[in-house]
Amino acid sequence: MMHVSPAGRDFECNGDFLEVILRMKEKYNDCRLLHPKQEILVMRRVFFCMTVLSALSACLFGQTASSDTQTLQALRSEVRALRQELRASLNRTQSMQILLARLQLQEGVVAKISDRANESRQKVTDTHVHQKELEMELKRLEDALSSVETPQQQADLQERIKRTKSELEVMASLAQQQQTLEMQSEQQLRDEQDKLGAIESQLDELVRLMGSAAETSGHNRP
Repeated sequence: MMHVSPAGRDFECNGDFLEVILRMKEKYNDCRLLHPKQEILVMRRVFFCMTVLSALSACLFGQTASSDTQTLQALRSEVRALRQELRASLNRTQSMQILLARLQLQEGVVAKISDRANESRQKVTDTHVHQKELEMELKRLEDALSSVETPQQQADLQERIKRTKSELEVMASLAQQQQTLEMQSEQQLRDEQDKLGAIESQLDELVRLMGSAAETSGHNRP
C-alpha cells in the first residue's frame, strides 16, 4: 500500500486550492457579461466563496511545512486581490443601477416639463393669432364707420369698436402673462435637461471605468 507523505498531501491540497481559485476568478470575469441584477447575485456568491477560501488558506498556512510557505502566500494574495476586485465591481454595479433609476426618473421629469413648455408656447401663439384677428376686425369697423348712413348704425359700430378695443387690451395682458409663463417653463426645462445630462455623464464615466476594469482583468486572466 502506497503512503503519501505530509509534504505530498500539502502539495496536492495546494494544487486543488489553486485550481479552485482560478475557477472563482473565471466565474468572476464571466459574470461581467450578465444582466446587472444577475451579476450582483453571482458576484455575491463568488464573494462568499472568496471569504471561505481565504479562511481555508489561513488554516492551510498554519498546517503546511516551510517548503510550501511561498505557495500559500501567493494563494492568499490571489484570494485577497480577487476579493478586493470583486468588492469594487459590486460597488460599480450597484452605482450603475442607482444611476439608471435616476436616469429613468429624470427622463420622466424632462418629458413632463417639455410638454408643459410646448403647451405654453402654443398658448402664446394662439393668443397672438387672436390679437391679429381683433386688430383686423377693429380696422374694418373703423373704416366702416365713415360710410354709415344713420345715427343708429353709427352708434352700433361705435359700440362694437369699443368692445373690440376692450378685447384687445385683455388679450395684450393675457399675452404678457403667457409669455412670462413660457419663459419660466423654458428655463425650468433647460435646468432639468442639464440635470439629465449630468446623470448621463456619470453613467458614461462609470461605463468607461467598468470597461477599463474588465479589460485589465481580461489581460490578467491566465
